[in-house]
Amino acid sequence: MPRRTPRTILDRLRTPRRFPKFLMGASICVLVAGLLSPLSQAAAADTTVLAADDHCGNQCSDILPAGQNGNATLAQILLNQAFGSQPAHADDQLAPYANLASGYSGLTDAKINDFFRDASFGVPADQVESTLKPAGRTDVTIVRDKKTGVPHITGTTRYGTEFGAGYAAAQDRLWLMDVFRHVGRGKLTPFAGGAPSNQGLEQEFWRHAPYTEADLQAQIDNAVAKNGARGQQALADVKAYIAGINAYIDASDSGRYYPGEYVLTGHKDSVTNAGTIEKFKETDLVALASVIGALFGSGGGGEVNNAISLLAAQSKYGVEEGTKVWESFRERNDPEAVLTLHNGESFPYATRPSSPQGEALPDAGSVAGEPLVHDRTGSAATSTASKTSAAATAGALGSAKRGMSNALVVSGKHTASGNSIAVFGPQTGYFAPQLLMLQEIQGPGLSARGASFAGLSMYVELGRGQDYAWSATTSGQDIIDTYAVELCQDDTHYLYRGTCTPMEKIEQTNAWKPTTADGTAAGSYRMQVWRTKYGPVTHRATVDGKKVAYTTLRSSYMHEADSIIGFQMLNDPDYVKSPQTFQSAVQHINYTFNWFYADSKHTAYYNSGDNPVRATGVDAEFPVWARPAYEWKNWTPTTNTADYTPASAHPHSIDQDYYISWNNKQAKDYTTASWGNGSVHRGNLLEDRVKKLVTAGGVTRASLTGAMADAALADLRAEDVLPELLKVVKSSPVTDPAAAAAVTRLSDWVTAGAKRKESSAGSKAYANAEAIRILDAWWPLLVKAEFEPGLGSDLYTAMTNNLPVDEAPSAGHGPTGSHAGSSFQYGWWSYVHKDIRAVLGESVQGGLAKPYCGNGSLSACRDILIGTLKTAAGRTAAQVYPGDELCSAGDQWCADSVNQRTLGGIKHNKISWQNRPTYQQVVEFPSHR
Repeated sequence: MPRRTPRTILDRLRTPRRFPKFLMGASICVLVAGLLSPLSQAAAADTTVLAADDHCGNQCSDILPAGQNGNATLAQILLNQAFGSQPAHADDQLAPYANLASGYSGLTDAKINDFFRDASFGVPADQVESTLKPAGRTDVTIVRDKKTGVPHITGTTRYGTEFGAGYAAAQDRLWLMDVFRHVGRGKLTPFAGGAPSNQGLEQEFWRHAPYTEADLQAQIDNAVAKNGARGQQALADVKAYIAGINAYIDASDSGRYYPGEYVLTGHKDSVTNAGTIEKFKETDLVALASVIGALFGSGGGGEVNNAISLLAAQSKYGVEEGTKVWESFRERNDPEAVLTLHNGESFPYATRPSSPQGEALPDAGSVAGEPLVHDRTGSAATSTASKTSAAATAGALGSAKRGMSNALVVSGKHTASGNSIAVFGPQTGYFAPQLLMLQEIQGPGLSARGASFAGLSMYVELGRGQDYAWSATTSGQDIIDTYAVELCQDDTHYLYRGTCTPMEKIEQTNAWKPTTADGTAAGSYRMQVWRTKYGPVTHRATVDGKKVAYTTLRSSYMHEADSIIGFQMLNDPDYVKSPQTFQSAVQHINYTFNWFYADSKHTAYYNSGDNPVRATGVDAEFPVWARPAYEWKNWTPTTNTADYTPASAHPHSIDQDYYISWNNKQAKDYTTASWGNGSVHRGNLLEDRVKKLVTAGGVTRASLTGAMADAALADLRAEDVLPELLKVVKSSPVTDPAAAAAVTRLSDWVTAGAKRKESSAGSKAYANAEAIRILDAWWPLLVKAEFEPGLGSDLYTAMTNNLPVDEAPSAGHGPTGSHAGSSFQYGWWSYVHKDIRAVLGESVQGGLAKPYCGNGSLSACRDILIGTLKTAAGRTAAQVYPGDELCSAGDQWCADSVNQRTLGGIKHNKISWQNRPTYQQVVEFPSHR
């Protein structure tokens, strides 16, 4: 079967039926001219936006493809679909972003803005494209620059400033904001259509956060109540921001320049203008935040899968030996793992207890997932829809969250200028329009420029202030635990602190019908979640013969709004003035992130998240009994609050010589929930390059950007594991012609740098293409042949459920889909690396408990590798890259390519693969307040 690219919302966009022949003849020009006429919202003005206190000295840059403008009228969508034309500023950051892959080798500081855009405050007079007083207000001005169309929002009152931020957000992302508030509420299909991928999105995120309207409002009330004056200010900011969004909805409706997707999905009529665009309200922002938190900031989960694999190991080897084998694959605290804090600091968290207490491991074969979807009708009852639901369940309940994002930060002690330098940003996938949006916001208590998630841009979430910059990567420490609640009376009652208590049923029914945008046949289903005091039910099982339900409890559950205070502080120039105040600000963010900071003289790091204090003896890796003895310390179920580890216990640092992060392990003894923090991690790609720069000294913005860009093209397997595999293969002469030819190609690729890089800019073909094809085919074959004979098929399968074998660029990436750029986050590279080195007799710290390749015999291992290599070499390009909706079978470059996955009506061109942040800053401040 050919691999299918997920279809989301408007991937299936077709010409509206009322314009069946619009591609033929000049009549489209008349139509478009008429539809475009109301688009002029603001006249260009020769007005300079005066820069705030800006210490960047023209040394701050950023980039966010495809472009700032994420809204398009119906006319613009039709033109894009027919002729590929792009609305202004819809894709003008895509080419510079893409060109870094071929242009970084000769990069200098003077050329950085060939690939990035100036991120200074303000807009020079000759660069002003438009000036707008939204809704006629006199206390706020939105100025957009000619080069990128980014809004620069300047207000004289706090309310006006936030009103302007909301208005600008709606100008740039109204449709996307509407999509994601419906995703967060689990109501995407009725809004945007019943495409299987839409079903999957709403199922995955609603399972994660099945909130009622009362739940959403309670989270706002609690966040405001517990944060005093800052809480009250946050609420006022949200109200003003929403007022701005709704003012734009009114203006675009009356002016008929609202996003054309509303027409194509049946919400508005292009002729009569009948229909409504639903106004935003405060709880919509909480729903939005729950989606972002689930995607990028909720480490943990997977305890049931962990238990299943542990039981499989114990069944295979016995309890004691099986536990050792399991722990060696888990790599909780691997001594060879790359660390963000590399000076030996220890921050114990979620470590293995010496005497585990309260474990509630399921009886073998008794686990069954809790069904989310019921009463399917129509297109919801197809096999494709069922498969989509299964994938959504796996994504929601596993520990392998798509962390993404990277950071490279170097202390001024090692830079040419003596000032700190940072190259960092979030890796949030690629969408059209993009999930993030840029803005500059200047007003009372606000002074920042950078990126925010659409619909949450009352503050800049990742960016720069007057004399400092900050960014984040996903950290993934465990803030989610699984509890086994004992059932009583029936399957919907459980024991809560000794009392038989009914579960709470949360349900909603979604129905859809075909639209111009999505022709999926009519269908419907009911989503149902049973909630307990210990969180939603995810599985059913028996433990020692007792019927139980497994639930997941997340420390940020019912607290999606709490992080607003931290972001408010980051935007406040009177609060953040130093690395210490930066760390204090991000301590108010309850999602699991690694935060990085740079000003002219200092750098800093802090790991955020509400890390619950677990009961003594509780092992966070496995389910525990839902009993008071094993609950979080001082846990209050009505508010889901507990004691959390203090700030001093979170990994943190100021002025380390350099920091790197690519979702790797933070510090010694600090256990992350996801598997794979061993001897080979994509963080090594940054560590090796930055360490080399720092050792040489004289680091510049260009050299640090070059290190990031070089790592972005590296094949982790080829750079760090393939040399060891080739040692085994070459331990005796390779006499088979096919194997010898493959070895030569692979060896030449390693010598050339092991990059997945075009042979020349724009060639759409890789240098070393044959070697890349061979490794892509070989890796899954060699892993299976190396490990399955020793582990047995049951244990091997259980282990692959904990950690996927591979994540090559052409692989799917959960909610972000395929063609998503991010690669090599999860895979068995460390296991292969350690096992092969052991076979070679090399020193291995934290090795696997048993030998696997050839049972430790070099010659037997070599036979396995050569046999699988020959098979891989014989696989055709069409077999390795089977094709999808974007690519023909056998097109290697296209299979890897990055595509802006359509969430609206505008489509963009594919670009060559890069593994780098979606939004990225390059910053160096020469001065400080």
